[in-house]
Amino acid sequence: MELKSTTNDTWKYFAAGSFAGFLLLFCLASQTHPYTSLLAAQNAVVQFASLGESSAATSVTKPLETFDFTNDKEILNVTFEQGETKSTNENEKKCNMFEGRWIYMGEEDPSYDSIKCPFIEEKMSCRKNGRPDFDYEKWRWEARDCDLPLFNGTDMLERLRNKRVILAGDSLNRNMWESLACLLYSSIPSSTVEVEAQNPVYKVLKAKDYNCTVEFYWSPFLVEFDEKHVSGHKILVLDKLSPNSLQWRGADVMVFNSGHWWLHGGKMRSWDMFEYEGKLMEEMQIELAYERAMTTWETWMNENVDPNKTTIFFRSLSAVHQNSADWCYNVTKPIIDESYNTPPQKSDLLVETIKRLIDGMSTLQVKYLNISKLSQYRRDAHPSVYRSSQWKELIKKFEDNLGGYADCSHWCLPGLPDTWNRLFYVSLFFDIL
Repeated sequence: MELKSTTNDTWKYFAAGSFAGFLLLFCLASQTHPYTSLLAAQNAVVQFASLGESSAATSVTKPLETFDFTNDKEILNVTFEQGETKSTNENEKKCNMFEGRWIYMGEEDPSYDSIKCPFIEEKMSCRKNGRPDFDYEKWRWEARDCDLPLFNGTDMLERLRNKRVILAGDSLNRNMWESLACLLYSSIPSSTVEVEAQNPVYKVLKAKDYNCTVEFYWSPFLVEFDEKHVSGHKILVLDKLSPNSLQWRGADVMVFNSGHWWLHGGKMRSWDMFEYEGKLMEEMQIELAYERAMTTWETWMNENVDPNKTTIFFRSLSAVHQNSADWCYNVTKPIIDESYNTPPQKSDLLVETIKRLIDGMSTLQVKYLNISKLSQYRRDAHPSVYRSSQWKELIKKFEDNLGGYADCSHWCLPGLPDTWNRLFYVSLFFDIL
């Protein structure tokens, strides 16, 4: 009996020493990479706890998932337990993944082939249209205070199994949908995908093996735009939501945007008059009209969306590089200066309005996908004159007005919208915001 007691004591001392060793390793690891140190600490606790178990006992742990994380040009493989956050300190400020810099990854290929992806409309198919430089495809966004997971299409589809995702808004949200469709399409066998992408106002990708659909609905104002009003005018109805909102209902994930069409002036302005509370008005301050429309959207959301079922995003305004100071024509590199800021613009009022509405929503939580600043650096990533396969002829035709012809608002694919979708993926499934 005495011998057995001595053996048990010796085993306990050995266990305590082992645990101290694990803690020492944890402290050393924390000086190199916080995520690796978290994993080491978790494993140390699990292994120390197992020392006190009988040989007949069976330990149960949660399944582990492995993702790729980046640090400059190095790929790091880091493992996390599903559902865990990266920080062990609850008071620690979470990462703002929208602040950071662009890193050139010259040896890295894009996530999909623009020639083979069937969802990209002509004006975003820059390589297919003959753009000679491809460096715009090789820049990766690096957040300032944290490492972000790379986009993982099969992982996203697995998490979205039996779910429905919708994107509703203008052509920039369609640009985002095309990017997301290509990213997912390239992750699974094409024979398992059904697609309807010819109609510019409605597009859908269905991953059959996952029973998952990703849909786009054209609605640049989110409220009703009546082009055949009884008055004979084109009317923007500020207190009535877009008719295709009937199809938004029941979605598990919603991504909205609206803003660019509100800023069109002159011949580009699409409406003749506003309608509000049954009255037609020729003039109204744009920020007031926008606020009334977004309040209509907010009211509809509160009345039609189940906060326990649906995750909601509002994507911020995408950068436009049409001014002479930062025109996108013939630009092949991003703006590298991290302190770069554009002068105050009219769009700032719309941004303040939607952020104020989102912050004030009490029934629903809306995540603001703030891609404005990181997009502002990327004036190299627009289609510019490569918006058409006939760009050489069109340059000659519009040589006196290239500023009006070059597309400096949409984005080449592969390209910047792939980063929007990476951040969307991270926002949707990782607790780092």
